[in-house]
Parts: sequence; C-alpha cells; structure tokens
Amino acid sequence: MSSPIKTGLCSYGHSGYAFHAPFIHVHPEFELTAVVERSKHLTQQRYPYVKSYSDVNALWQDASLELIVVNTPNYTHYEYAKAALLAGKNVIVEKPFTVTVAQGEELVQLAASKKLLLSVYQNRRYDSDYKIVRKVVEDGLLGDVLEVEFHYDRFKEELSYKKHKEVAEKGTGALYDLGSHLIDQALTIFGMPKSVFGDIRIIRKDSLVDDYFELLLYYDQLRARLKSSYLVREALPAYVLHGRKGSFIKSKSDIQEALLMKGVLPDTPDWGAEAPDEWGLLHTEKDGKTVKEYLPGGNGNYLDYYQGIYEALRKGKPNPVTAEEGLNVVRVIEAAFQSSEEGRIVTL
Repeated sequence: MSSPIKTGLCSYGHSGYAFHAPFIHVHPEFELTAVVERSKHLTQQRYPYVKSYSDVNALWQDASLELIVVNTPNYTHYEYAKAALLAGKNVIVEKPFTVTVAQGEELVQLAASKKLLLSVYQNRRYDSDYKIVRKVVEDGLLGDVLEVEFHYDRFKEELSYKKHKEVAEKGTGALYDLGSHLIDQALTIFGMPKSVFGDIRIIRKDSLVDDYFELLLYYDQLRARLKSSYLVREALPAYVLHGRKGSFIKSKSDIQEALLMKGVLPDTPDWGAEAPDEWGLLHTEKDGKTVKEYLPGGNGNYLDYYQGIYEALRKGKPNPVTAEEGLNVVRVIEAAFQSSEEGRIVTL
C-alpha cells in the first residue's frame, strides 16, 4: 500500500464540509491533514486528527502536504492555485476553474512546467441523474441527438448569506456558479460547440449579480440549451434529450448533497442510490419496435472523482477532470457574456 496522499483544504465551508472532507476521510489512500479555518474550528468536531490553520499561506508552507484543494470564493481560485503550484503542490480547484481564460491558461502552463497535477472539481459528472443521461447518449439509444435542454433551477428570491456571492464583480452570479456544472456536462458528452448565444439577466429584487441565464450551444446538427433561474417554483425536468430514434426525460434526482448535509458519510451501504420514482423516461425504438420504459439511474458517487485523483497521482493514470477541460468551461462562459452584451452569436 502506498503512502496516503496528505491533503489540505483551503476552507471548511459548505463545499469543504459536504463535498471534500467526507470523501478524503473515507478513502483509504488519502489523509485529511490540514484545513484552513479562521475562527470556528468546526473540522475537529468530525475529524479530531486534522491540523487547523488560520491562514491559507500555512498550507503552501506545510511540507507534509502533497495535495491542496482550492475551495474558496471564485475570485481567489487563480491566486491560491498559483501559490500552491509554485510551492510544489498538486492542486484541485473548485469550479469554475478560474474567472478568466487568461488566468486559466497561465495555470495550465505553470502546472505543466512543474509536472504537477492540476484538476478541476466538477462533481456533477458523478451525479446519478447525469450518469444515466450520458449512458443513454453514448449507448446510442436516441440515435443522432438533435436537441437537448439541461436545467439547474432554484426558487430563492432572497440574496445569499455569503456576501462574496452577491458582489457585482467578475466571477460571481449564476452562470459562473451553476452554469459551470451545466456547461461541463454538455461539453463532456458532446464536446466543444462551434458557437454560443447567451441571454444573461438579473431577475431577483435587489440582486447585483446574474441569476438567470439561457445559453444555446451550436454544433453541426445538435443544439444544446442550458438554462438556470433562481425563480422557478415548479421545477421542469433537468434533462430533456431528443434524437432521431427517440427521447429521454430525466429529473434532477441525485441525493448525495442532501445526505452529506445531514452528516451522512459516503461509506454507507448503497451510497447515492436513486429512488425508483426518479427514474428517467426513455421513449425510443429498439430492434424496430417502439418502447417506452423507465431506466434506473443507479448510484451517484463523488468518491469516484477522488479515486481518479489517487490513480492519477499513484498509478500514472489520466487526470479525471483536466485543467484544460475546466478552461473550456470558462471559454464558453466568457463567450456567453460577450454574446449577451452584444446581442449576437459568438464563434468559439
């Protein structure tokens, strides 16, 4: 057995508590070694063995750390990832990878020059709902896919208690936040589009950041529509796909975040299992016959991402989410903002 990958978290807020610490803790090849907490020191309540630092600079200076997770506000991603790479650490960066394409390109080059792993935490690739959507497409159950619509909606008029999320500056708003998930999911299945149209708006009272967007990604035959709004009380299906042979409709149903927020650790039996009443509807042709059936969503598991990080660092296998993939998401975001401001389709 190899030595554990000693890992440091840049923060222990929502993402640290729910999306990172539990998976690092239960994975036998990782060790949650250090966490930055400026005041509350909540980490030790669940993980009493963890070192607590009050400043992120202490992480770069901790010689024992092999991997650092940058899970701080979006505007810090570039600065903190760069500092960690310069200190010789492998780095996982939360989505969005960076705020600008230029920042992302610099980090990609820096990681390559130092032969360090630089990965982007796109956890929604490991949701049960998305996994079955991807399988339906890749198994050819719809034939040539011609039209898809992905939604990530909320009903939340009030502003976030996290003040940094409501400041009108580059990197805040729904497109950088929720759009990073939808764009990554579309690109992972269909690749980079040829061009983008974006309609990005502010619809909540007193909001200073975008909280509604609709993007249209143009491919040769396919059109992919990505939508999000903070004022959707009655949710539409999260995934609607139409192809030459049939259609697939799927709800947003992954239960991992809800379990994690309750404090359930991801080593429980049948982790991330999807309820049968959330299965997706497939209406298509098989062997010349029309079929209409519900497909099991299976299990979502963010631990698969960390397993991929372990295999990349210890076995030389591919990075589960490359920095270049994270950079492509930012390319689409920048093109969408340009499109929305200029009222035109922007070529990538």
